Order: sequence, then structure tokens, then C-alpha cells
Amino acid sequence: MGDPRKQKRKFAKPKHLWKVSRIEEENALTKEYGLKNKREIWRARSRLRGFRQQARSLLAATGESAEKEKKELAGKLNRLGILEGKNFDDVLGLEVKNILERRLQTLTVKKGLASTPKQARQLIAHKHVRVGGRVMNTPGYLVPKAHEDLIALDETYAKKVAK
Repeated sequence: MGDPRKQKRKFAKPKHLWKVSRIEEENALTKEYGLKNKREIWRARSRLRGFRQQARSLLAATGESAEKEKKELAGKLNRLGILEGKNFDDVLGLEVKNILERRLQTLTVKKGLASTPKQARQLIAHKHVRVGGRVMNTPGYLVPKAHEDLIALDETYAKKVAK
């Protein structure tokens, strides 16, 4: 049938790797959100860059299809909880923190299921966290707003901890 597709990078490295201000900013984000490496920040930046580029092109475009695409992009960002009911123009004002706040790892800490981001990452990696009854083992999973209340610890793990 054909060969599988080659996976492509989902991030772009910074143009200047050793810029002190960027490194300090990334170190602060890494500590705050318990990220494994800088690549996770770069991945979030690339995702945000894609949303912003799409928004810029849609703001400049006119016509029915542009309006439809605006609604689709705004709907997607609202479903993810990144652009909560704000104006479409606010897409350009989004920051990396908005994306990092929607990660499963961050939401696990905010719900109180884990005391630190690193503990949350470990619980997720060891398959002790469920989202809507489904086991999730990806700390970087962007949780849709509708599933935010469905984040819970696995029953067997919760029983072990309760003892």
C-alpha cells in the first residue's frame, strides 16, 4: 500500500539559541509548568504561531469562506479553552502561557490531583490519570474545555493512595 509517512517536526528551534533573555524566560516556564525540556516550550510556541498566522490571514481576508474559517478557528480555540469567549482579534494577543495552561500536566496540578507539576507528570506517565474514563499517558495533551471536569485519578491508584 505504500510506506508510512515520515514524521515531521512539530516545533521550530529559536534562531539564536544562546540568547540569555530567552533562556531565562524558558527556564522560568520550565520550572513553573514542570516541563521536561525546552522542546516542549518550542512546540507550544509553534502551535501558537500557527494559530496566530491563520488569524492574521483571516483578518485580512474577506468573503464567506473567510468568515466561516474565522468561526471554525474561534470555535476550536474556545473548545480547547485557549480563547474563552473573547473577541476573534484577541487570538493575536495569545501567549505561550495560554497554551501551557491547557496541558493535562498543568490541569492535574490545578485540580489538586498532584501536589507539584513533576508529580503530575509522573502520574500521567505511569497511566494513573484518566480523562473521561480513558487512560492518558501524554503530559502535553491539550485538554478540551468539555473534558476538564472529567480529569480523575485511576480507581486502583486512588485506592492505594487512600490506604
